[in-house]
Amino acid sequence: MKKLKFATDEGSAFYKELRQKIDIHFLVNKSERTGNKKMLFKIALYFTLDILFYVLMITSTSLASFLVFYLLMGLSILLTAFNISHDAAHGVAVKSKFWNRILFSLSFNLQGNNAYVWGKNHNESHHLYTNVEGSDIDVLNNPLFRMTASQPLKWYHKYQQYYAPFLYLLYSINWFLFRETLMLINYSSRTIKIEIPKAEVIKLIVYKLLYIGYMIVLPIYILPFDWSMIILAFVLNHFMVSLLFVGVLGVSHLSDFVHHPKTDSNNNLALSWPKLQMCTSVDYNPSSTFFNWTLGGFNAHALHHLLPNICHVHYLDILPIFREVAKKHNMTYMEMSYRESLAAHFRFLKIMGTKTHFTPRTYEG
Repeated sequence: MKKLKFATDEGSAFYKELRQKIDIHFLVNKSERTGNKKMLFKIALYFTLDILFYVLMITSTSLASFLVFYLLMGLSILLTAFNISHDAAHGVAVKSKFWNRILFSLSFNLQGNNAYVWGKNHNESHHLYTNVEGSDIDVLNNPLFRMTASQPLKWYHKYQQYYAPFLYLLYSINWFLFRETLMLINYSSRTIKIEIPKAEVIKLIVYKLLYIGYMIVLPIYILPFDWSMIILAFVLNHFMVSLLFVGVLGVSHLSDFVHHPKTDSNNNLALSWPKLQMCTSVDYNPSSTFFNWTLGGFNAHALHHLLPNICHVHYLDILPIFREVAKKHNMTYMEMSYRESLAAHFRFLKIMGTKTHFTPRTYEG
């Protein structure tokens, strides 16, 4: 992974004042940046729902109820990831570092994926070098999709806005079966290579086997349904999770409004780190209590990228401060409705599939 050097610009002063005002906010309100009672309730709620839906699924007496509870369990686990895993990965779900590690490990590994791999890459790659190819691990080098102007334009890319939704269905199952497995042999479509400690390799394999065990093998053994129905439920669950996951996250960084900055030959970026976060993230309905409650703040992506040390339950309170300071320093804060952000995502796919060069749209507010 290329380590980059940032410049100093108006984003630097913006970020300095933002942090000062956020400090004052928490000092005046005598509150912690980590999760509060609301967060503790959410932790209890989502883990309870995970267990409840699994018990209802594994004790189902009809195929219809089995499929319903299987999908509800999958939805609950995804919301657990949004609301608990993510904040725990940043060490802010609760005050205790120990319990953050436990919450992150439990809520992530039990999905069949490796917490260490995702946490390290998310914090040390994606958050630092957002949308910079070669440094942000989430910038794909996938021949089926063209996501940056530096990637070669193929004839079939002109159809990518049409076939994208079908390939998005495979995101979750690809992550479970192939993404981390390919990383083990140092071969991946991700733009950077990673090293996985031997202990984490063992965990990765063990948790994937456990996941297959309680999601496929145990239901086949216990329930009176044909094994093909269990496999169907497993696949449908991954389809649902994939669409929701990509639908929530994809529109934030893959939009015709966002930038994909390039470095010079010395790995220098011509902008500051705070400005990078502002020009590579789109927020949708950031004031929505519903989205904050269900998506764990993922809809307020620019805010999160700049202040990852604050639990999402505080976002609605600090959002006015964020807007005020951004406006004062003439920093463009891109916020819109989800419908608008989704449209921008598909416009981006169309442009990247038909044009050699890409110039982001000017955000009018």
